[in-house]
Amino acid sequence: MLEQTVPIVSNDRDTDLYFRLVVRAPRIAPLVQPGQFAHVRIPPLKDALLRRPFSIFQVAGDTLSILYKAVGKGTDALSQMRPGDLLSLLGPLGHGFTVPQPGGDTPLLVAGGYGMAALYLLAQRSAQKGIAFVGGRRRVDILADNEFQALGWDVRASTEDGSHGERGLVTQPLLAELRRRATGRKLFACGPTPMLKAVAQIAHDFNAPAELSMDQHMCCGVGACLTCVIPIRIGGGWEYQRACTEGPVFDARHIAWDAPGIPAP
Repeated sequence: MLEQTVPIVSNDRDTDLYFRLVVRAPRIAPLVQPGQFAHVRIPPLKDALLRRPFSIFQVAGDTLSILYKAVGKGTDALSQMRPGDLLSLLGPLGHGFTVPQPGGDTPLLVAGGYGMAALYLLAQRSAQKGIAFVGGRRRVDILADNEFQALGWDVRASTEDGSHGERGLVTQPLLAELRRRATGRKLFACGPTPMLKAVAQIAHDFNAPAELSMDQHMCCGVGACLTCVIPIRIGGGWEYQRACTEGPVFDARHIAWDAPGIPAP
């Protein structure tokens, strides 16, 4: 984990309220593993004490990029920043995904909205190509599908309003694929908590391993404040583990979904 003041290379609108931020971070970028995140301090928010956590989307040389949605005071301020402006970056943080190796299970990626951001490096560094299931409410919520296709992945999109791909939830084409051939598959998912819970149940039903990137609210990002804890099954009971350090990626079988600490749908 390193802290670095980094210049913005670009900060462009992707679709609708989604933006792609690229920063030059020569000390942090080479260390990034799939599924890790960065904790960002946004200078225009002078009255804000807390950093904002973002999944690291892509890495290229000494730059890294973040895919984010302008949905509140922090991300709105971030969307107004321009090339040359400076950010304070803490990273790479967290425990990421297990990168698929040759001869292992075929990877199935499941993403809801900007959950795609946490999965791109996994797809890029995977020794095997698989299927990326991408879901959103509308076409503008389907992100980076062309970039996953450029990596050689089979991308299957679904939208709740039917404006792109299959109409319905992202779990529907996932279920259809598993019903065709359930063995030899491993699931990797990032998105809203209700989607992750559904993916965990599907993985259980098909006896398939699954790793989930849990989208928890964070304050410190380094394990000190315990704001982002997740209930994890241990022996016959459960204990809290921190999404910012032990996670954000957890084995789906170990998450105690009915225990206190999982956000309600």
